[in-house]
Amino acid sequence: DITDLTTDKRARKGIFLSFQSPVSVAGITTENFIRTAKSIISGKQQRLFPFKRLMKQRMTELAMDESYAGRYLNDGFSGGERKKNEILQMRILDPALAMLDETDSGLDVDAVRIVADNIRKYHNENNALIMITHLNQLLKFVPPDKVHVLIGGRIVKEGGAELVDEIEDHGFDAFKSEV
Repeated sequence: DITDLTTDKRARKGIFLSFQSPVSVAGITTENFIRTAKSIISGKQQRLFPFKRLMKQRMTELAMDESYAGRYLNDGFSGGERKKNEILQMRILDPALAMLDETDSGLDVDAVRIVADNIRKYHNENNALIMITHLNQLLKFVPPDKVHVLIGGRIVKEGGAELVDEIEDHGFDAFKSEV
């Protein structure tokens, strides 16, 4: 039960949450934020040069300009850059559970493909992934194992990837009668 745990304690248990609208944090660089988080979560001080190599590699995989590492966290970033930055954090922190809240909102077609590729690189048999979305663009590239329709705080329908097509064809209104 993690209900009463603070955010940092949840993170130490391996839980990562991306936000629908990531906030900017002036005064702390993206690199310093992620390196500090990795040190705290892992319990091991991150050595500077190996960390910089890992960060550069992950940024390249996300088609992010390396200068973003030295910029304040999300400060002046576009919506798509903020979303990529959250996926960068996920890839470096490598949590046991990643919950991605509307990661596809604000991304152009190319960015959706890049983000999807990085989500696939992250997800394996050693971790779990929950993607919250109202659109199916990301699901075209990261097919879900299970789909849950949530209305009014309740799961009203469950199924496999075929449920995505049903939602696409009939919309969410088709499930309101099941509430």
